[in-house]
Amino acid sequence: MLGIENLPKLAGPFLKTERKGPAAMIQQFEQDHGGGMAKDLAKNRRVVMPSWTEHEEIKELQKSYSRNKVRTTKYTFLSFIPKNLFEQLHRFANLYFIFLAALNFVPIVNAFQPEISIIPIVFVMSITAVKDLWEDQRRRKSDQKVNNRLCDVYDRKQKRYVERRWAEVCVGDLVRLCCNEIIPADMVLLHSSDPNGVCHIETANLDGETNLKQRQVVRDLPQGSEFVPENYSSHIECENPNNDLRRFRGFMEHPGKVRVGLHSENLLLRSCTVRNTETVIGIVVYAGHETKAMQNNSGPRYKRSKLERRLNMDVLWCVILLLLMCLIAAVGHGFWLSGLQNPIYMIPDDTHPALAAFYMFWTMIIVLQVLIPISLYVSIEIVKLGQIYFIQNDLDLYNPVLDTGVQCRALNITEDLGQIQFLFSDKTGTLTENRMLFRRCTVAGTEYPHHENAISLEQYEDQGCGDADHSLTLRSRTSRKSLSCKSLSCNRSSVSLNTLTAESDTHSVHDTLRRHTPGAFSGTMECAVVPDPQLQAKLNTLSSAMRSPPRQQAAEISHILDFFLALTVCNTVVVSSPTQPRHVVQMPVVRTPLRSLEEMKAMFQKLSLPRFPSSLSQNTDTPTSLTKKLFTRGRSASYFPNNSPQTPIMTLQSPTTPSGTPSYTPSTPVTPALSSGAWSEDVDDIQKAKVNSADESESDDEDEAEELLYEAESPDEAALVQAAKAYGCTLLGRSPEQVLVVVPGTGPLSIPLLHVLPFHSARKRMSVVVRHPLTGEVVVYTKGADNVIMELAEAAEDGFSREVMERTQRNLDQYAREGLRTLCVAKKVLEEQEYEAWLKRHEYAETSIENREELLLESAERLETNLTLLGATGIVDRLQEEVPETIEALQEAGIKVWVLTGDKQETAINIAFACKLLRPTDHILMANCDSKETCEARLHELQHEIRQVTKEGVSEDDSSDCVLVIDGRTLDYTLQKELQGSFLELTCCCRSVICCRSTPLQKSQVVRLVRDKLKVMTLAIGDGANDVSMIQMADVGIGISGQEGMQAVMSSDFAISRFKFLRKLILVHGHWCYTRLANMILYFFYKNVMYVNLLFWYQFFCGFSGSTMTNSWVLIFFNLLFTSVPPIIYGVLDKDVSGETLLDLPDLYKSGQNSQAYLPSTFWMNILDAFYQSLVCFFIPYFAYTGSDIGVFSFGSPINGSALLIILLHQLIESRTVTWIHTAILLFSALFYYAFVLLFSLTCVTCNSPTNPLGIETKMMSDPLYYLVCGLTTVLALLPRILCRTFCNTICPSDLVRAQKMERLSAQDYSTSLRQWKENKAAQRLSSRHVPQNLSVNADMPHLTDCIAEAGAVLS
Repeated sequence: MLGIENLPKLAGPFLKTERKGPAAMIQQFEQDHGGGMAKDLAKNRRVVMPSWTEHEEIKELQKSYSRNKVRTTKYTFLSFIPKNLFEQLHRFANLYFIFLAALNFVPIVNAFQPEISIIPIVFVMSITAVKDLWEDQRRRKSDQKVNNRLCDVYDRKQKRYVERRWAEVCVGDLVRLCCNEIIPADMVLLHSSDPNGVCHIETANLDGETNLKQRQVVRDLPQGSEFVPENYSSHIECENPNNDLRRFRGFMEHPGKVRVGLHSENLLLRSCTVRNTETVIGIVVYAGHETKAMQNNSGPRYKRSKLERRLNMDVLWCVILLLLMCLIAAVGHGFWLSGLQNPIYMIPDDTHPALAAFYMFWTMIIVLQVLIPISLYVSIEIVKLGQIYFIQNDLDLYNPVLDTGVQCRALNITEDLGQIQFLFSDKTGTLTENRMLFRRCTVAGTEYPHHENAISLEQYEDQGCGDADHSLTLRSRTSRKSLSCKSLSCNRSSVSLNTLTAESDTHSVHDTLRRHTPGAFSGTMECAVVPDPQLQAKLNTLSSAMRSPPRQQAAEISHILDFFLALTVCNTVVVSSPTQPRHVVQMPVVRTPLRSLEEMKAMFQKLSLPRFPSSLSQNTDTPTSLTKKLFTRGRSASYFPNNSPQTPIMTLQSPTTPSGTPSYTPSTPVTPALSSGAWSEDVDDIQKAKVNSADESESDDEDEAEELLYEAESPDEAALVQAAKAYGCTLLGRSPEQVLVVVPGTGPLSIPLLHVLPFHSARKRMSVVVRHPLTGEVVVYTKGADNVIMELAEAAEDGFSREVMERTQRNLDQYAREGLRTLCVAKKVLEEQEYEAWLKRHEYAETSIENREELLLESAERLETNLTLLGATGIVDRLQEEVPETIEALQEAGIKVWVLTGDKQETAINIAFACKLLRPTDHILMANCDSKETCEARLHELQHEIRQVTKEGVSEDDSSDCVLVIDGRTLDYTLQKELQGSFLELTCCCRSVICCRSTPLQKSQVVRLVRDKLKVMTLAIGDGANDVSMIQMADVGIGISGQEGMQAVMSSDFAISRFKFLRKLILVHGHWCYTRLANMILYFFYKNVMYVNLLFWYQFFCGFSGSTMTNSWVLIFFNLLFTSVPPIIYGVLDKDVSGETLLDLPDLYKSGQNSQAYLPSTFWMNILDAFYQSLVCFFIPYFAYTGSDIGVFSFGSPINGSALLIILLHQLIESRTVTWIHTAILLFSALFYYAFVLLFSLTCVTCNSPTNPLGIETKMMSDPLYYLVCGLTTVLALLPRILCRTFCNTICPSDLVRAQKMERLSAQDYSTSLRQWKENKAAQRLSSRHVPQNLSVNADMPHLTDCIAEAGAVLS
């Protein structure tokens, strides 16, 4: 941690008390430190002033900043050809073929017409260039649309705002935006039409989150009804552009030399939308490509797949084979020339045979160039695009609720989906719904089970109200009155959800959708919290007759009040208007009838507990109508003039109980404690105010009362705020300076909000600093992870707090065993001197630029000490549908599933049982260590015990496995280099691993460790920003577009909407993509080697002269056109096994894990087969035409025809699916070849100089021997492959072949075979399993036995 004494030094030279303007400051630095320091200043900081500034240095500096015009295109009209060529030349294959084409222009080594040699490379590069140009044109149109948007920018000359295109906006411009307008650049907020200086934005275009986020005007800026740009003369210094969406560091210096710290709450980000205020004005600090949105726009992800890496290795083998063949031809040519004695058919020259052999080497490189498959790379890209098309259009992977399917963001790793060996999954939002529902709580050591709330949740699920029901209106069967989810009555504990239905008697579904737009994470069940009778009865004493309770009960009620007050204010929830869901309600300001804070304190001292005044008279006004009046009538604020000027007064506008509290009206309308003196006068004021309120109310009060909409950044916050509301602690509004809440027995309370210390993954908690509305004390309310809060909680000497902590810990353990997410709530009361001292240091941290995050973190940790524990909550997060079935299928497929979560061990274990990651017979290996030495010993202990039991063997009826459960602290030790080996050795003996209390960094470190050390294919899946590093580290990253925005999706290779879709994506599409592509690549190698060998064998009969028995046009087009389309169709459409069978038999996926379709042995078997077929294809025509007088091209005609038939029928043999498309393409390829050669033979006279192929093909095809040779050659060439495949599939069939046979059976026989298959596989796994029967469980975790015993009762 950074010491506080270093704060001024860390804050930099700009925290000096003597401050100057930016120009003078730069000049001073130049004088003191030379020009270098000024350059460093401009390099490390950004100075922003209005664009009309008079400072020449600042003007020049701001001109150097990026303008707001964006360009995501790669090319311009002039740069397209050179730049695209430059990019394509980075591919080795393209360079290789360009080199060969150039080499063919050298007369001494050319093999055929130079013009023909450039056709293949020009064709391939042209296709790639057209594809790149089409993609770039799409980006250009998008850029033009964005750059031509309009916004209002202040013009100093015209003294008014004028419309400008986004592209013309620059740093320093003052931009005015209206509601629902998109922000054109990153701007610091200077003015808002909201009287509290608040603006809310929607960041859906940026990160996918639909909840509103609050932004506020820079402190100390004047907030009036109108903003005068001419009066703004402050300047901003901030950090240079970066891609961190949640960080902004800098300060604003006002003319009075007063500096105010800037942070992310002051920054409006480009592409976000203004949603709440009529007008906002900001100054542009980052524009164009320097904005955070553009800095995060990385585009599609490109990775190298495992199959591609294998392909590159085999291409090198082909290069070696090519060089070997060329070397043989060169040596043979040299020996052949040496053996000749002045032949009459050769023109004599003085070339030495060795030099001629050298020339022949390069000639053969040109002749045999087809051995390197130039069209393979283009074909692979086309095939992958086709595979992606079918994946994205699979209706089984479509979510109709969210209207989303699969997104393929990485275009070149589809085949990796078929080779996954390890799967790393987040828990919350990935395995679970991430729809947090309040289940139960414990306050002051007393547990409140909320049984009826649990019954309501069960009945809700039984009714099948799924994801879509959040848009329906619930109605009471008895009253038939429409109730929105926000107005679900929880007034009586007897109310449950079985009395509600989604039926509609007067309104259509469309009317319902229009009338109800829930806030973020505010579905039906989030709102429907049924209070616990015991807890509500204690809260009822606040509104009952004023009789002093026992002191112990008073302390308990004090804890309860603080507990619910903390739930209400310790969050960042935004309150929205129900009639305009995307507009935030104006902060209602009300006046108070109370005279002084001292009178209120005296009242509470009399009651000996922090009791609030009860209802002064019976009233029929509903709390919702009160809320409506407060939002429709503004009143001036009234503050206490004495003692604490920042303390707002408590409002007794309406003494009725708020929403969610019992509809209990005390029999005594006015208590004695409030019936005398000034209080009685205030009661009269209240009565008069109520009469006035009734007069001012309009007729719409008779309509259904409008409710509030809560926009939460996380589902936890929404669930807790809704739970507090059910007990009467209602959040009414929020501004940067205050929070308006309702507590039982009062009207609205305006609570000054002094500071918000947001949630941080390192602290695992958030806090708010408020001034208590009743006592005037500075209070810190904190909520966060239970283990963190319990460590920070102070154990009081009186024993009460110690007992509360012990009971709370027991309750937390029980909650975890039930699979609930737990949060602890605590508070701390600060003395004024203590607060002032902390505030002074905190302001240093806020105004610093360097190390700002570290300083703020240290400041928050300094404040959050010696907390008083108030209670804890248990929130249920239900499993997503079909998660157990999906995990079970993935494990059957041989994929090891690891869960990396930040939850408690007990919670994670319980969820693991629920989703069948853990089975009741599994042995749980616990690793909870406090030191590195203990961790090392524990790992060796578990390894030794596993080895001992493995030697002893295992009984046949044992179906157990080992599962390792490790906490975050121990994980830190195991990730250190010394223990990595032991940790991996242990995990290899386990079926699964569960990492608890893990941080985002630990998640990525675990993935990297397993990927790099075990050399396995890894997949990571998550839904939140904390999963981004893990997703990016894995070979395949999958993001879930869930409740936590789109950060995970934007960083992923594939995006799905539900975890269950992973099953088909991996087991079906992954298997298909890998098998198709692997077989297609092998086929390409086969057909190229087979055809090139025909040319090689001919060299033995032509003196290794580099001559060919076919014309150069057929030679070039044979692999480029005639045989290139069928494998592409094969790679896109072939199915070795149907999707239904792959889902029924997950074991089939193991063939991809083991790379069975593309092994080194498979590659060389294909090469040998190609050699054999080439020998048959060459020598049968050779012996058939021996002794005849046919020419060279006539000899090559049946060889080419036979080769074409062999290659096409070879693919037909390898295909598992033959449709009309396959048949049509094969016939087209054959007909295309014969049409070309016949046309060539009839018309070509001089196109193959110096030879003349005119009439050759027509003459050969008129001879019956031609067809006999082609037929016999084709049969003999393919016969060994057919016989070998038939023998293998009959004698020792693979699982895939057996599955193919099963698919041909009838439905009944198929079911019987499927059952027998699974029984046999289960028996095989049981016989091959060697795991210990009895492994010790950590003695520090005795409650785990209860967890296992209760496994059947978990999230069902």
